[in-house]
Amino acid sequence: MLFEFARPERVVLTTPNAEYNVRFESLPEGKFRHADHRFEWTRPEFEAWAGALAERFGYAVRFAPVGPVDDTVGAPTQMAVFSR
Repeated sequence: MLFEFARPERVVLTTPNAEYNVRFESLPEGKFRHADHRFEWTRPEFEAWAGALAERFGYAVRFAPVGPVDDTVGAPTQMAVFSR
């Protein structure tokens, strides 16, 4: 709805980087960081989803880490910035 009908000039979306969850010692494997999360994506999953969305609705998209970047698993949060 947002991209197809509202068509804002810029959209900023963030989501947890699921790969980073291994750095939380108290978080059981396969569990989300917070009960209100519906999903947590890996970096490739997020980039594939955002890239397909951008292509479908005529946006450019760039990605950026949010938080300290771990050399192995990336940052705790990932961001996509969509621009028309």
